[in-house]
Formats: sequence, C-alpha cells, structure tokens
Amino acid sequence: MSTVADKLAKKSSSKTSSKQVRLRLVYVDFWSAVKLSFLAAVALAVVTVVSIFLVYMVLEATTLLAKVDELFVAFTDGTVSLTSFIGLPQVMAFAAIVAILNLIVVTVLGAVVAGIYNLMVKITGGLLVGFTSN
Repeated sequence: MSTVADKLAKKSSSKTSSKQVRLRLVYVDFWSAVKLSFLAAVALAVVTVVSIFLVYMVLEATTLLAKVDELFVAFTDGTVSLTSFIGLPQVMAFAAIVAILNLIVVTVLGAVVAGIYNLMVKITGGLLVGFTSN
C-alpha cells in the first residue's frame, strides 16, 4: 500500500521542465538607481556611526586613550591635553560628518554609474542575463 510520503517522493523525483530565458538589460532607470544607492548609503551611514562609536568605546574601556593622553601631555609640557580634543561628543560629530558626506557621495555615485551604463549600452548593446523558471 502506497503512503502519502511515497507519492510525494515520486512527484519530487520526476523531472520538471524548466524554461530558460535570456534577456538583455538595455536600460537602468535613473531614479531607481538613485533611490537604491540612497538606501545603500543610509545603511552604510548607520554602520559608520555605530562602528566609530564602538571603536571609541573599546579605546576608552582599555584606557588606551588615557595612556596616549599622558604621552601627549609629556611631549607638550602639560600645555595641551588630548582629551580636550577627543571626547565622545567630538568623535560622534566627526562620525556624523563622515556619514553625511558618505551619504552624498554614494548617492551621486549610484546616479553616475546608472548614467554611464545607459551610455555604454548604446555601444555594447547591453548586458545579457539568463533566467530559468523552476
């Protein structure tokens, strides 16, 4: 007597016909590329701010910044302290500036790449991509 599992095994072992399609990518929408690159840049900005914060916290926890500050004070005869320049607010402000600049650069770069691809398609005919349906 055949069970449901045997029937499913027979069904899954049979070959299914898969249709293969070859398509040519001849146009990248400019605004879609800008939106996608902006979202990628936002994710990169968040990663930048969080990673800079974590690196600063590790340096604080290991007292490496305090030791470097002692060395800096010894070289400057105590007139300038490194901790007056490198504190958490200053580090986070620097991280925010880097993240904003990175956001602008990556977004513009995505738009430029889309424009360059659309110009190159006129010469090369586009990118040939193959798809299958399972």
